[in-house]
Amino acid sequence: MALGTSGYEGKQLRSQCKQCGGSSICEHGRVRSGCKDCGGSSICEHGRQRSGCKGCGGGSICEHGRVRSGCKDCGGGSICKHGRQRSGCKGCGGSSICEHGRRRSVCKDCGGSSICEHGRRRSRCKECGGSSICEHGRVRSVCKGCGGSSICEHGRQRSVCKDCGGSSICEHGRVRSGCKGCGGSSICEHGRRRSGCKGCGGSSICEHGRVRSRCKECGGSSICEHGRVRSRCKGCGGSSICEHGRVRSVCKECGGSSICEHGRVRSQCKQCGGSSICEHGRVRSVCQGCGGGSICEHGRRRSVCQGCGGGSICEHGRVRSGCKECGGGSICEHGRQRSVCKGCGGSSICEHGRRRSVCKKCGGSSICEHGRQRSVCKECGGGSSRMRRAGVVGTHRG
Repeated sequence: MALGTSGYEGKQLRSQCKQCGGSSICEHGRVRSGCKDCGGSSICEHGRQRSGCKGCGGGSICEHGRVRSGCKDCGGGSICKHGRQRSGCKGCGGSSICEHGRRRSVCKDCGGSSICEHGRRRSRCKECGGSSICEHGRVRSVCKGCGGSSICEHGRQRSVCKDCGGSSICEHGRVRSGCKGCGGSSICEHGRRRSGCKGCGGSSICEHGRVRSRCKECGGSSICEHGRVRSRCKGCGGSSICEHGRVRSVCKECGGSSICEHGRVRSQCKQCGGSSICEHGRVRSVCQGCGGGSICEHGRRRSVCQGCGGGSICEHGRVRSGCKECGGGSICEHGRQRSVCKGCGGSSICEHGRRRSVCKKCGGSSICEHGRQRSVCKECGGGSSRMRRAGVVGTHRG
């Protein structure tokens, strides 16, 4: 009997079933090894993964608050002197980068084995007889005409089809692990994700109500002293930002490998012969003239074309998961998105009728103490360099 048939509906793995006393689930309904209250060995006293906790001296975190293997100052083996991944650095002669500045395995000029003579991925090229593409020009495993194993008779993904008894969908039409009515282990009593619920003491949320790794006051390793993501902060010498203040890989002046001499993304530049652009100047997979597999005979996306019987479109001509008449799991009885419906108690809506993350009264993490969006508040150190130069950030409207 296959998993997902009537004999297995609503079943859980024995080791993860709280009612059965599964050994991997503790009395708090969490995975035992990651439960702080039970003293799980992988969680330290600060509520972080022990190996990645700077306060505990985790072996994977260096004195600069970065992952040791990727820290240039510590001489991490994977980072070269140019601040790039060693294997992908052209200057260092990284083995995965060819002389044309592309990944060797996907470089047509170098004869990369994964690229065929038509400039496509060999396994997905119909003309080359790629094994993953069927005779209808679709990915074989999701082609209903070929009887793809992942597509059921109703034209949906088998594992999430309620009519087929998909094991990941519960009787309420929701993903089983995230359904409060079924007691999904990832949903707490407050209707939120357990790991991100402050009321439940979720390990990923700090005492200030922010994601722990991004909280400056808690010393989150991913946030630098300027309040920016460390790897993208020019002031801190973030490796992904070049001397011109741009992302290194897309900076033409630095010779970023993904940018061609015409200033475009190399794979999408027709003049450079980018493999994803066809002779008509369109993205190859969605070009009807080239017979792109994702475009049907009506000139629409095959998966959302009602005339072709696209699996994601219902008989009412709407996206199936968002159709109230079809009982789409994401639509509640009030005709709104379930997660943002106040009447249904959607987890993203607070008691004041606002989005929880931007509600000042609830202490939303995206709102600072000055009542502004944290990322654009000058006093909190937020805002992009462009906005600061324009003198926009931090202004107060009367």
